[in-house]
Amino acid sequence: MMNLGLLVIRLIVGLIMAGHGAQKLFGWFGGYGLKGTGGWLESIGVKPGVLMAAIAGLLELVGGLMFAAGVFTPVAAAMIVMIMLVAMFKVHAQNGFWVTSNGIEYNLVLIAIAVGVALIGPGAYVLF
Repeated sequence: MMNLGLLVIRLIVGLIMAGHGAQKLFGWFGGYGLKGTGGWLESIGVKPGVLMAAIAGLLELVGGLMFAAGVFTPVAAAMIVMIMLVAMFKVHAQNGFWVTSNGIEYNLVLIAIAVGVALIGPGAYVLF
């Protein structure tokens, strides 16, 4: 059952992360694409915005897909942790802890999941 539990965790978290990357890169799922995300990043002081949006989107998309598939899980987890740390400190930290105030709560949960899965391994159900 542990392997099935790890698969569920990896699929849900990984695909959500990949979806966020697709929002930034392609404007899918209601996202703003590179130009829109880049403009928003510049507005909060992250420059050059389009390049940083591309990097963030790639970390989320590739890291999320790798995490979901159980491929190079420690690398995928590191990609998720990196982007969540940047999000915490550049966007959410000034809002406190709780997600209801746009705080760091959700970012910390994703970091904990990524680190936890990296430490115990992806389980038996992996892509290859």
